[in-house]
Amino acid sequence: MIEQAFTVTEINNYIKSLLDGEPALRNVQIVGEISNFKRYPSGHCYFTLKDSGAVLKCVMFRGKAMSMRFEPQNGDTVLAIGRIAVYERDGVYQLYTDMLLQQGVGDLMIAYEKLKAKLEAEGLFAEERKQPLPVNPKTVGIITSPAGAAVRDIITVSRRRNRGIKLLLFPVKVQGEGSAREIARAINFFNRHNLADVLIVGRGGGSVEELWAFNEEETVRAVAASAIPIISAVGHETDFTLCDFAADKRAATPSQAAELAVADAEGFILQIENLERRCRHLMTARLEQEEYRLDRLSNSWALKDPERIFAEGALRTDAAYTKLVNKMDGLLKESIHSFELQAARLDNLSPLSVLARGYSVTQKDNFKVVTSIEQVRWGDELITTVGDGKIVSVVQSVEEK
Repeated sequence: MIEQAFTVTEINNYIKSLLDGEPALRNVQIVGEISNFKRYPSGHCYFTLKDSGAVLKCVMFRGKAMSMRFEPQNGDTVLAIGRIAVYERDGVYQLYTDMLLQQGVGDLMIAYEKLKAKLEAEGLFAEERKQPLPVNPKTVGIITSPAGAAVRDIITVSRRRNRGIKLLLFPVKVQGEGSAREIARAINFFNRHNLADVLIVGRGGGSVEELWAFNEEETVRAVAASAIPIISAVGHETDFTLCDFAADKRAATPSQAAELAVADAEGFILQIENLERRCRHLMTARLEQEEYRLDRLSNSWALKDPERIFAEGALRTDAAYTKLVNKMDGLLKESIHSFELQAARLDNLSPLSVLARGYSVTQKDNFKVVTSIEQVRWGDELITTVGDGKIVSVVQSVEEK
């Protein structure tokens, strides 16, 4: 007789625990041909992977299926990535699929995972290697295609946040043969000549093949080695490349990269104005408080009986009163001096103080600031603001550096 008998449920649960505890089956990659593919109204997908010798049942739940970039068809050869587990009710094991990749793309993903593991082991993705982004950069380097939407988005957002920011574009191919070499060369060029405070490297979204330049070892090593902080802006939110891991900061889109790189000048000005108002309010309140205390002490002293003070052995009334007034006057002068120091510090932050040091601002056409010789032509009327007024002039000639 058998000493111990299992129920069907118990044996299925036992086998499930064995498979769940096997690390090699938690993230397995399987190549096969799809058959009996069906997507249900719930969004879940059920299908079979097969080769010449066997079949494997598979399921892909709605959350994972929504991220597929293609609609699988019976007969497609794919790479399926997921975990092997037992479905207890039916007593069958199946592949719980997290990702399906078309033939060819699967080979790229295998190469991606191998290179990622290699570079990660070398420490290229370590957090301690990452540099902080500059708070208020003056020059931003852009490495991308000159014809794509990415460069237009970066320029638009950057100009909106800070009209005075300097943008340097190094045009490169962002897909196809030789694109990785061009991107790496551009990064090295900016570093060699120290041309920018921060770099944006990226492009718009695309397929795995289209984004592959940003997964090549030459590109990733150039990003990791850059002495200039780099923001990786490759693809959309769901696209991750190896450059994203190596960069100092990752942006989901090129527009977000511009927001991370370029300081909001108007926001800084509003913050300074707010601090100035708060400082003046606090200093005014402090002065009023000290004046009120002085008045109270003065009134209190005036009401005292001099004969009683002398009777108690106190100092002479006039001497004590003078000492008190001098002390309060000193406190008042100290408060005024502190207020003047704070006001002077705030004044140094004012654009007017910059003009007073010999700088100027030139405007034309409805007060548009002139930042380049390309904005003016012979005969244009210009208004130049200096520290003590404005100068109106007419352009006679334009000379390049």
